[in-house]
Amino acid sequence: MINRIRDYITHIRDRDPAAKSSLDVLLSYPGAHALMFYKLSSTLWRWKLYVLARFISHLGRFFSGIEIHPGAKIGKNLFIDHGLGVVIGETAEVGDNVTLYQGVTLGGTSLQDDKRHPTLKNNVIVGAGAKILGPIEIGENVLVGSNSVVVKPVPDNTTVVGIPAHIVPKKEQEFCAYGIEKDSKTDECVNIRLTN
Repeated sequence: MINRIRDYITHIRDRDPAAKSSLDVLLSYPGAHALMFYKLSSTLWRWKLYVLARFISHLGRFFSGIEIHPGAKIGKNLFIDHGLGVVIGETAEVGDNVTLYQGVTLGGTSLQDDKRHPTLKNNVIVGAGAKILGPIEIGENVLVGSNSVVVKPVPDNTTVVGIPAHIVPKKEQEFCAYGIEKDSKTDECVNIRLTN
């Protein structure tokens, strides 16, 4: 467990130039705190201790400003930067190395007791204030622009922006999202730290 926490802190420090030390991350990163509460509440949820799981989740929201339902499925190295107002619904699935900025909602569009929240594949970056709604799939390496509203599936290796979100042709992408860089050989946005 200690090694997993150490690896996660290293991952955050690699993703955020503002992280000055491991102690800084441990003490003052609400995304890290929210995930600690999530790990406990998720375990309780799997043990069918639903009320206790929801209470621990509620405490996590109180302390971090981030709401992660204990029924959600979260992959490795989720990085929630700033975090205030992030909501991850019960049937949401989040892949590995995903980055979410403040105000992101992975929300449902149905009152049915089935899959009603989105699935984000690996290496997705979701900009501040974006809403991804319904049981849709967001492909690998997708960038979702800030304040976009995504209500349809998004294929791998694309960027979407707007309300409702639409795919931006590669030639019209003028910048890379925070946390990734432009590859000098291909002129494409890539996460250098995760691909080397």
